[in-house]
Amino acid sequence: MGDYLESASHFRFRVGRDRLGRWVVEDDRGLRGGLFISRAEAVKFALFESGNRPQAVTVVEGVFEPDPKRSALRLAPWSHPKRNAAA
Repeated sequence: MGDYLESASHFRFRVGRDRLGRWVVEDDRGLRGGLFISRAEAVKFALFESGNRPQAVTVVEGVFEPDPKRSALRLAPWSHPKRNAAA
């Protein structure tokens, strides 16, 4: 467990909303991240993954779109809740 926390402390995270309004978290290497239902849950995840280091978490203003070429997040077009409700 100590190894995990030690390695987690080297990650920096960005938290923001994508163009569809989803809360997105991505680390600076594109290895860790996720989609969240609220800003609070996204920040909570980023803090946990960074070893509880607030200085390692940045909230991005405006639209935040992770780079799909290097991101661990694979955002499928059908993942938007409004699209699913219409189906």
